[in-house]
Amino acid sequence: MDNQINIYKKLLPIVLMLLATTTIFAQKVVRYDLYVKDTIVNFTGKQKRAIAVNGQIPMPTLTFTEGDTAEIHVHNRLKESTSLHWHGLYLPNKEDGVPYLTQMPIGPNTTHIYRFPIIQNGTHWYHSHSGLQEQVGMYGSMVLLKRTDDPTFRKGIDDLPTVPVILSEWTDYNPDNVHRMLHNANDWFAIKKNTVQSYGEAIKAGHFKTKLTNEWKRMLAMDVSDVYYEKFLINGTSESQLSQFEAGDKVRLRISNGGASSYFWLTYAGGKITVVANDGNDVEPVEVDRLIIGVSETYDVIVTIPTENTSYEFLATPEDRTKSASIYIGSGIKQLVSPLPKLKYFEGMKMMNDMMKMDGTMNDMGMDMSLQQMDMNTVMYPEITGENKPKKSEHSDHSNHTMPSSDIVTLNYTMLKSPTKTNLPKDAPIRELRFELTGNMNRYVWSMDNRVLAETDKILIKKGEIVRITLYNNSMMRHPMHLHGHDFRVINGQGDYAPLKNVLDIMPMETNVIEFEANLEGDWFFHCHILYHMMAGMNRVFSTENQAPNPLLPDKKWAYKKLQRESNELHFMFQNDFATNGNDGMTMLQNTRWSFGTEWRLGYNDRHGYETETHIGRYIGRNQWLMPFIGFDWRYRKHETPERNLFRQTNTKDNRTQFSLGVAYTLPMLVILQTEVYHDGNVRVQLRREDIPLSKRFRAAFMVNTDREYMFGLNYIASKNLGFRTHYDSDMGFGVGLAFNY
Repeated sequence: MDNQINIYKKLLPIVLMLLATTTIFAQKVVRYDLYVKDTIVNFTGKQKRAIAVNGQIPMPTLTFTEGDTAEIHVHNRLKESTSLHWHGLYLPNKEDGVPYLTQMPIGPNTTHIYRFPIIQNGTHWYHSHSGLQEQVGMYGSMVLLKRTDDPTFRKGIDDLPTVPVILSEWTDYNPDNVHRMLHNANDWFAIKKNTVQSYGEAIKAGHFKTKLTNEWKRMLAMDVSDVYYEKFLINGTSESQLSQFEAGDKVRLRISNGGASSYFWLTYAGGKITVVANDGNDVEPVEVDRLIIGVSETYDVIVTIPTENTSYEFLATPEDRTKSASIYIGSGIKQLVSPLPKLKYFEGMKMMNDMMKMDGTMNDMGMDMSLQQMDMNTVMYPEITGENKPKKSEHSDHSNHTMPSSDIVTLNYTMLKSPTKTNLPKDAPIRELRFELTGNMNRYVWSMDNRVLAETDKILIKKGEIVRITLYNNSMMRHPMHLHGHDFRVINGQGDYAPLKNVLDIMPMETNVIEFEANLEGDWFFHCHILYHMMAGMNRVFSTENQAPNPLLPDKKWAYKKLQRESNELHFMFQNDFATNGNDGMTMLQNTRWSFGTEWRLGYNDRHGYETETHIGRYIGRNQWLMPFIGFDWRYRKHETPERNLFRQTNTKDNRTQFSLGVAYTLPMLVILQTEVYHDGNVRVQLRREDIPLSKRFRAAFMVNTDREYMFGLNYIASKNLGFRTHYDSDMGFGVGLAFNY
């Protein structure tokens, strides 16, 4: 008995020590201090303002092990507010990092502490959710490691050397200006990318009829991406080398797409790419030749170094194929991968014409499309169609490793399969929802069910129910839809082993179904992760009923209204022509629905006259082709006798002040039909069109109305804000001059 007691006495300290050690390990706090500051960068030969965290872009890679507690101190040293969102993480709602939805913004010269348990593993990333800060540097990798005793630990995968890889892009333009230019349908990005689809280019390509059909259906020229970027980056640089790896090594790349609006094609000169995880969740390994990573998605891939004394290019090419960025894996002679050839835009336009009905809705052409299985853009891919062989890259000879079109295996979502069952509780109630992704390229309005966030309330859901969402993309752009705080099952034919994701890339005309269990209470953002689409209104908020108050948001109703206003801001446009025959121009403020605009035509003498027109209108309908408005018109032109319009109404222009009611409607060929009734009973009908694309830089314009006025103009686009213009005006005659626009 005494011996037993002695043994227990000896064992007790050991047991207590083990218990204490286990407790300490389970509660391990991993702290990061992040200092957010303005900085100056030079990615393109020009010094530009950016935001750095701890003095670097991208932000530091944050590494945790499942079971840790994250404690992240954000020290805001900016002159503006900021925030950080932990993309793809399960966490308490108040830690999610969405200003005015889960917290108040982090004010200038203040510190905010995020603290949450790490209850998952995988490749994730983090970024600012304040304004457009993500575009100028606030993005970084986040790696959540498995514990070595994790039963899901995969030998030969989870024990490989890993490299965090975050993709991004850089523009020298202020992102606020980028957003404004997109709303104003500015041509400059297309000119810079050499993707203008003018009448001249159409004739050269044998697609003049295609171009006419496109405009007959009231569509602008197509593009696969919105913004021109000067640089594309991998871990903050356009080219780097991982020379620590040798022949036979397998390397796991933890890839996050931290770009604001760019999709990237991923290809490897060393052979196949093995996909082993997606959006932080394991998948059964699948070999492909290439994959496209949507904005905000993450993929874990394994690549192998085949031979000695050779480094193999891992190439990231944006969807518009304008430039690229590379990592060379290994040491020695560089082995390059064939660059993706330039897109055949008119082939894509022809396909788009078939897809679009005259009423602006999509025509599925009898095809049931889902999960990236049918890429309608394939008609634009020369490497698939077998036309236009890849040319040599600007920086080096990429002539090696050209793949026969029939051998190219591209990843799609049906190939993703979870290694474990992902079933949701069978006895849980199911909430069915359907969203139609809608958009207006002409005015750059992006919406769901033709409503932006400013026009919607939160969507109430009950904790514990299964939310099943059908998503249909009825727009001409692909959209990476991201759900905060949850992973969802992608219904992709894998049954019980459907993959888990938090981002779903939805291509035009696709219908996809996702489902998740509402097991975390709070207000959760659901939005397109193309930054400029999100800021233009393609958002919703899922809100669990009877949730506890959020201590970080004392007035949630006021805060939600602030969030709504962010996606419905007014955008400013200004144009002014200084010509030999006078000065004419316009200024305009617009948001999702409303337009406030003033035009002027000012001659240099009384006979040329002076005129201003002001219209306040509201766009109606899904396509916003119709705009009723009220107007105010002031004119003065010295004229001896009264004029008559085509309706035989007397139309004096001598010191005329008139109020009006009218409507503007977009006709086929993008011609604006405008009808106005003035308070004196006079009626004016007018046809006009601006920016008729004759060639890459030449634009034509015309106007004719029932007041017997007319105008023809020609503009040469010299730069983003400057053009050379010549025009003839029935009142002011012929003139040439400079055209300024903003």
